[in-house]
Amino acid sequence: VQLQASGGGLVQAGGSMTLSCAARGLSVTNYHMAWFRQAPGLEREFVAGISRTGITIRYADPVKDRFTISKDNAKNTVYLQMGGLKPEDTAVYYCAGERGIGFSTTLARYDYWGQGTLVTVSS
Repeated sequence: VQLQASGGGLVQAGGSMTLSCAARGLSVTNYHMAWFRQAPGLEREFVAGISRTGITIRYADPVKDRFTISKDNAKNTVYLQMGGLKPEDTAVYYCAGERGIGFSTTLARYDYWGQGTLVTVSS
């Protein structure tokens, strides 16, 4: 299984950026998918997630109304559209997949992780 995250970089506060997570070895129609992030010195935290059916979508409060998670089943890819970026959004962003019965925002539930992509928001 490989989850290849891309799209990170440097952006000014207030700007936008879209992250992609291309999955190989698993199907995003069989796995719940999520984005987590880890800022320097902090624990990894849930950002957004989408269930295998696409029906359930969850966002962490700090990103609600600014970020949008989506997926393209045909491309087996998950996206995270980020708008209104703030310096506190600076972190390494990871995509992850889990095959539990119910969708979860809990980090420990996720079986597979990508390598992470760095997002830096300058003030």
